Amino acid sequence: MKTSQRPDPAVGLVLIEECLDENGGIVLPPGETLISLIDRNIAAVGDAVAFRYLDYAGPDEGRAVELTWTQLGRRLRAIGARLQDLAVPGDRVAILAPQGLDYITGFYAAVKCGTVAVPLFAPELPGHAQRLDTALRDSAPAVVLTTAAVRHVVEEFLDKLSLQPQPHVLVIDEIPDSAGEDFEPVGIDVDDVSHLQYTSGTTRPPVGVQVTHRAVATNLLQMILSIDMLDRNTHGLSWLPLYHDMGLSMIGFPAVYGGHSTLMSPTAFIRRPQRWINALSDAARRGRVVTAAPNFAYELTAARGLPAPDADIDLANVVMIIGSEPVSMAAISAFNQAFSPYGLPPTAIKPSYGIAEATLFVATIAPDATASVQYLDREQLGAGRACPIPADAPGAVAHVSCGQVARSLSAVIVDAEVGAELPDGAVGEIWLQGDNVTAGYWGQPEQSRRAFDAHLRTPLERGSHTGPALADGAWLRTGDLGCYLDGELYVTGRIVDLMVFAGRGHYPQDIEATVAQASPLVRSGFVAAFAVPADGVDELVIVAERATGAGRKDPAPAIEAIRARVQLVHGVNVAEVRFVPAGAIPRTTSGKLARRACRQAYLAGALGAH
Repeated sequence: MKTSQRPDPAVGLVLIEECLDENGGIVLPPGETLISLIDRNIAAVGDAVAFRYLDYAGPDEGRAVELTWTQLGRRLRAIGARLQDLAVPGDRVAILAPQGLDYITGFYAAVKCGTVAVPLFAPELPGHAQRLDTALRDSAPAVVLTTAAVRHVVEEFLDKLSLQPQPHVLVIDEIPDSAGEDFEPVGIDVDDVSHLQYTSGTTRPPVGVQVTHRAVATNLLQMILSIDMLDRNTHGLSWLPLYHDMGLSMIGFPAVYGGHSTLMSPTAFIRRPQRWINALSDAARRGRVVTAAPNFAYELTAARGLPAPDADIDLANVVMIIGSEPVSMAAISAFNQAFSPYGLPPTAIKPSYGIAEATLFVATIAPDATASVQYLDREQLGAGRACPIPADAPGAVAHVSCGQVARSLSAVIVDAEVGAELPDGAVGEIWLQGDNVTAGYWGQPEQSRRAFDAHLRTPLERGSHTGPALADGAWLRTGDLGCYLDGELYVTGRIVDLMVFAGRGHYPQDIEATVAQASPLVRSGFVAAFAVPADGVDELVIVAERATGAGRKDPAPAIEAIRARVQLVHGVNVAEVRFVPAGAIPRTTSGKLARRACRQAYLAGALGAH
């Protein structure tokens, strides 16, 4: 790992040496929070760009709007002063605004006031009104921050909710800088809650994860060290929404080391994935650039984001985090094949594992490593054992390594029923302990106790992965299944998604991949497999979206092909295969398949065949 260059002490930028103890573990300097780090950046590099937004909605395609550290500080004081008129420390402040610089200033202003920021989204986001409703009722914000462009739709949405008391609406871009003269500094403790991160709702209704200043700063340092981002000329580029934990992390990096991040909107990416590639290439000419996205984004860009043959694209200086659970090797291979002609190094893509309850980041592969895959025996995996076999062996299932666990974090594989650590090669629940673990769920003491207060009764005497964990400390139950092989962490799936037929476990993503390969009528990546009760036993149901151009084709041959293929590969009878139009299968706000919501819609009769 590179060592950080020590700047002139008078500059005042944070040094990585300040954040490590004598054993190399992460420890925050006394009194440091995200806000104090921003203040250091303002004092040291105030004229440097902190954030840049690429605007694809206006007449000038990709026009860059910039905010320096000094300008950021001015906006935080101005917005913060108006917030102090309406809220006190500890009150929740929700951000319901489009992607952009106003969102960033609103979020950090709420944190600077000692209030609890609640990063959400404007009601105009299609298909997610219920999630927004749940989050607002749960967090009960005193103030809602928005922008003039969406004020009307936000106020209409709040009127329909009839919250008691009704939150004040504050329009970020109508607050003059001069308002900052009235800002009163607020003391912030490192263990205060910085923000509530509402979960995506993949497997249950959204809940607010209480992220402390200690947790978010520790996690950002873990990411910087794991990805080797110690060069201050490294910067971020992201289209991920700012209400998503990875999107927030991309605006957190600059606060730690005085760099900058460039943002674009999720809509701009979806409409033209090549914009992401163009922006990465432009940014990489000025220094190393880090970006992040889930599986679908790499697949979409490989299919629809290729530059013109004569385009001047250079991706040699790019690091790309792929953080879906589980990570798809097919997505990585497709992207590498598409963009290696443009200089993309084989080490660029970094399969990673993260979870909101640990702020985000848990594990990734080494900076000089390439993405790798182990082929595991399907039948053994269903019985809880990870047994490597040749790639061409019958029943071989590909699983991508998520590499090594972050510094100062412990991750163990546990038989959750008895609280016993399992040896390498055994599949169990992933448990975590470290300062990046958050403070529980907002207003959910029982859920918090179950998830955040687990105790490891029996660690392994030899080969334990407890690492720096406190012997009697509480562990976070992630709800994810995984294993260790050759010192690397593999995530095999979610506990709640695991289906059991005839006494053997089956992972939905494995069956979904089989379905996608069984017929060209299936839209790849848009298949949901889940179990439903019938006469005292569970039965397998498949819901699949139709591929583009297949809207009028008779689905009967495809249904028979899917039934036959699933029976042959998995030994499971399919109770029903239902084809639905494109867009019918619900997805989370981060783009993940929402199997739970799909299952509920199916049981409620809301998924009509097509």
